[in-house]
Amino acid sequence: MGTDYVHGYTDAETRRLTDQAQTLADLLHGGTQYESGSRVLEVGCGVGAQTVQLVTRSPGIELVAVDRSEESLTAAKARVAAVAPEARVEWHHGDLTDLPYEDASFDHLFVCFVLEHLAEPAQVLRDLARLIRPGGSITVIEGDHGSAFFHPRSDDAQALIEGLNVLQARVGGDALIGRRVQPLLVEAGYREVMAGPRTVYADETTPDLVDGFTRKTFIAMVESVRVDAIAAGLRTTDQWERGVRALERTAEPGGTFHYTFFKAIGLR
Repeated sequence: MGTDYVHGYTDAETRRLTDQAQTLADLLHGGTQYESGSRVLEVGCGVGAQTVQLVTRSPGIELVAVDRSEESLTAAKARVAAVAPEARVEWHHGDLTDLPYEDASFDHLFVCFVLEHLAEPAQVLRDLARLIRPGGSITVIEGDHGSAFFHPRSDDAQALIEGLNVLQARVGGDALIGRRVQPLLVEAGYREVMAGPRTVYADETTPDLVDGFTRKTFIAMVESVRVDAIAAGLRTTDQWERGVRALERTAEPGGTFHYTFFKAIGLR
């Protein structure tokens, strides 16, 4: 059920994920704190950008972090060791659809920016449910590229975002999945599911967000598929350059950028 990671496993993507996690730490992780001694499973930990937030905001947890990329796990281990050397983390290389853990062996499950890359997210959520003890929780965070709007408005910039959405769909993912997290969790059998928006708005009065999110997270994410988008005939080189320049104008004085993430919590 896994898919190719549309953004690629590059140093630039590692930097983007790190910038994103640091810039949006309070926005995305606010309200998520696990009790000391609880056993938490993070599936799709990637390079550990969110892992660091989990172990520093919930000290004393026993975390199991899973990813299918050995290279990403190596980066995650180094990141956590540098920031929280006392953290108790078990690292597992493998696919989230084939995990070697017994039923009800975790108190909590954390899933961030993973479902968007899966062809059958509801089925994966159902399969993962067996790992959570009765009464335990699942937390899901996903973005929604359809929520990106900006000033100055630009058809060239919008076309780049649509091209990214198309590429993600071609490898089995859904770049608009944020709006679906609540019904997906209900469909998968979780109880008392509550979801809500976590919105980013950046303009010249919030320079940290302009730099950390508009430039280094969103525009960098779009730029990560430049080669594939042009090769697929979704944009010409000239069209791509016009679109990127238009996106960059939203990070300049007088520009604004808006994006919404969705965070949902359910019980087993």
